[in-house]
Amino acid sequence: MQLILFKFLSRLNRLLLPRFSRRDDLTQLKKWEQALVGWKMWVTYRLLDAQNRA
Repeated sequence: MQLILFKFLSRLNRLLLPRFSRRDDLTQLKKWEQALVGWKMWVTYRLLDAQNRA
């Protein structure tokens, strides 16, 4: 169940949220951009954990 949820969230993130990896300096991000990076990292880590458990 968690695997399906986090796969869906991961795909949604890729489609809707901007990419920050193309920026030269990630330390210059605004607070809302930092929050988006944190959200994407959290979803990615949870997806990897769910894949390891399955």
